[in-house]
Amino acid sequence: MSSHKSSLSSSFHNGSSGGLSTTGGGGGGGGQSQSSTSTSNKMRIRAFPATMDEKYVNVIWSMLKNAIQEIQKKNNSGLSFEELYRNAYTMVLNKHGEKLYSGLKEVVTEHLINKVRKDVLDSLNNNFLSSLNQAWNDHQTAMVMIRDILMYMDRVYVQSFGVEPVYNLGLRLFRDTVVRYRLIKDHLRNTLLDMVNKERRGELTDRSAIKNACQMLMTLGIESRTVYYQDFEEPFLQQSAEFYRLESQNFLAENSASVYIRKCDERIREESERANHYLDKSTESRIVKVLENELITAHMKTIVEMENSGVYHMLKHDKHHDLNCMYKLFNRVDHGLDTIADCMSGYLREQGKNLVQQDEHESAKSSTTTTTNTTATATSSTTNATKTSDESKQQQQQQLNQQQKNPINFIQSLLDLKERFDYFLHVSFNDDKLFKKRINSDFEYFVNLNQRVPEYLSLFIDDKLKKGVKGLSEQEIDLVLDKSMVLFRYLQEKDVFERYYKQHLAKRLLLNKSLSDDSEKNMITKLKTECGCQFTSKLEGMFKDMTLSNSMMDEFKNSLQQNNSSLADLCGLDLFCRVLTTGFWPTQQTILPKCNLPLNARNAFDTFKRFYLSKHSGRQLTLQPGLGSADLNALFYTNQQQQQQTQTRKHILQVSTYQMVILMLFSSKERWTYEEIRQETDIPDKELMRAVQSLAMAKPTQRVLCKEPKQREILASDVFVVNDGFTSKLFRVKIGTVSANGPKAGGETDPERLETRMKVDDDRKHEIEAAIVRIMKARKKMQHNLLVTEVTNQLRPRFLPSPVIIKKRIESLIEREYLARTTDDMKMYTYVA
Repeated sequence: MSSHKSSLSSSFHNGSSGGLSTTGGGGGGGGQSQSSTSTSNKMRIRAFPATMDEKYVNVIWSMLKNAIQEIQKKNNSGLSFEELYRNAYTMVLNKHGEKLYSGLKEVVTEHLINKVRKDVLDSLNNNFLSSLNQAWNDHQTAMVMIRDILMYMDRVYVQSFGVEPVYNLGLRLFRDTVVRYRLIKDHLRNTLLDMVNKERRGELTDRSAIKNACQMLMTLGIESRTVYYQDFEEPFLQQSAEFYRLESQNFLAENSASVYIRKCDERIREESERANHYLDKSTESRIVKVLENELITAHMKTIVEMENSGVYHMLKHDKHHDLNCMYKLFNRVDHGLDTIADCMSGYLREQGKNLVQQDEHESAKSSTTTTTNTTATATSSTTNATKTSDESKQQQQQQLNQQQKNPINFIQSLLDLKERFDYFLHVSFNDDKLFKKRINSDFEYFVNLNQRVPEYLSLFIDDKLKKGVKGLSEQEIDLVLDKSMVLFRYLQEKDVFERYYKQHLAKRLLLNKSLSDDSEKNMITKLKTECGCQFTSKLEGMFKDMTLSNSMMDEFKNSLQQNNSSLADLCGLDLFCRVLTTGFWPTQQTILPKCNLPLNARNAFDTFKRFYLSKHSGRQLTLQPGLGSADLNALFYTNQQQQQQTQTRKHILQVSTYQMVILMLFSSKERWTYEEIRQETDIPDKELMRAVQSLAMAKPTQRVLCKEPKQREILASDVFVVNDGFTSKLFRVKIGTVSANGPKAGGETDPERLETRMKVDDDRKHEIEAAIVRIMKARKKMQHNLLVTEVTNQLRPRFLPSPVIIKKRIESLIEREYLARTTDDMKMYTYVA
């Protein structure tokens, strides 16, 4: 044995393929002593025998086997690892690597089955995870030592024959014989799942034991997560799905949507933290996905539509934080935000439609009430005529005040609704583009349900530019205009808005009701930016006319001062004229109304007319009495019978041109019938009725005429006299003008609105034809459907033309030989140059 040990020692230290030995023979100690005392002896290299003796191989393996078993028993302190390494090296070097590898496999397997597995099975009901973890750690430690001893086999034999490395072999054997042994495998899975469920229920568990078990399963996968997935993760995910499926159903049935959302968010955070703490990190995304499916996706509709707590409830009661929590939660799953957006869109459309329908109902109700009051008054008895008339006047005035506010309140309600949902968009929905698009789409939908919105929006802007400047800074006015432009963008009939805006702007400019030219021009700039120069060209022309008129009046007054004889031509009147370009300013009538002005007023106007035409030859000036105003010095007399004295009261009455013409009649005669007034003034019936009602049937502080008899209806035989009992705290009294048919929601009457609509339709015919000609001139030849689509796209910024109307305009152009149909295809058009 000593000679063999000497050969092994020499072989290990020299690392050659042969062994070193002395020439003096194979003796152990004697040979070495002789070699050291004889300097003449020389060293020579000799090879090991080609084949090792079987008995010798068994002896070496027996040594290694005993050493491996001692390592597994933790009795490795007395082992010489250097010696063991040499023995393993020798076996592999002499082609006995297979014996060593298979022997190792048998020894490890035997130990795992007879010792380790038995101990683990004995601990199934007592400290199972602790015992398994201890066995796993001991096995790992042992395999590391064994791997170091058999390192040469790992480098040579394992790589040459493509078998598992020693350490991996130990892992696989532990997996197959211990961890995946049926009883142990099932108990390990159930134990881990039970511990996780206990923690979900709020009980304390040994997190480190779970973490060690999961790490063991991941390690046993040997660079793969298959073992971890099959033995734990897959059943864990299945059980989690079932757990949260039941929990979500029970919790949803007992709690509100906001509480459920917070619970879901809490559960997701718990599972994410649990996965990061003691499960494999790759499990986090998978378990979170399970929770998202079971807690959110499966109940999306139920959550958002939950009565008294869903999205409708949150929107109605401004639950911004709850909506934001729902948004973040639903953003985790596919189509989650679409579900919220659908519900929000339904609520918004419902609110918008209620506003629109409420406005329509109020307008219809006001019209019905006015008609009923009129009928009741006409059929009332003579005895109660005066009392009924007074009551109906009060009701009419209340309705008038309410109706005048309707357009303003209606638009303000839309703006408030938009501002409210913009706040939802920013705070609750994080300015998400999906929700922004839905909000804009919904507003465009219900804003265009009411054909009066363009008129109401113009009235709203008119109110702000006419009254709103008082008490508001320029920045606040600009903010209101910006909000109005938001609604303007939703309008499909922008051309209708343009017509109304021109009318309201004209009244503000002509009646000096616009208190800020800067605000007016600022609004026109906004419209110009939104719709282009063509949209605002006439509005800008109106402002230009006002500037030129001011300059013209300065020249006119200078001319009068230079020619003193012409001062008498104005008959003592302070005349101010504005010259309006026909194409820029809106006109209510196609045929200009007639009106017999008082002599002094007519002479003053003729004086200005001669001056203007001397400056601008070839032009025509036509008086527009419906757009003028006048200040009258009025003197009222009151007889004091007891003192036999007459007291006078002087007021300045601010009236319209028509009202001025009527009042001037009473300077020559005290009593006038309605028929006499009509014949004398030649004012159109509609305007005359409005003027007379304003003077004789308005509120007492503006009632400068008295009517006999005192009833609501005005007949041709009714007599009018000056109201000597007229009193007012104001020296300058403004007499308003009411509508003869009663105002409709503060805007136009139904006949006026119908007339405006007809004018808009006429203008649209020309715009559609112009668009068709432009397109065909560029394309030369085009199919019907493509032409209709192109025309619609071009005109969409102003209005949405109907395909039927477009077809009619095409037919009209064909009749007038602008277009022609092809002979082979009747739906194909060609441009006729």
